Amino acid sequence: MKKVEAIIRPSKLHDVQEELSNQGIPCITVVPVKGSGLQKSYSERYRGAEQTMILQTRIMIICVVSEENLEKCVQVIQDKAGTDSVGDGKIFVYNVEDAIRISTKIRGEDAIK
Repeated sequence: MKKVEAIIRPSKLHDVQEELSNQGIPCITVVPVKGSGLQKSYSERYRGAEQTMILQTRIMIICVVSEENLEKCVQVIQDKAGTDSVGDGKIFVYNVEDAIRISTKIRGEDAIK
């Protein structure tokens, strides 16, 4: 099993979520995040004062998938979240040793189906 964490633009969430569901990967966790990367800071007016905003607002999508769904998951995120410009985000992939469904106590890959 693999854990996929993707940091994407908030405007791309609906497209990514819809396509993951269409591809048989309906279970995701979504967390609002702020961070900085290669994208430059920008200025914003707040109560008449100009402020430099260093942290960008993004969305983190977390999916735990089987080995067979890993490339499909990554490809969907790349296709639906990408705009071919700086600031599109990043995808991270981690190994998952075990998963346990609390309600039924089912373990392993059966717990994520």
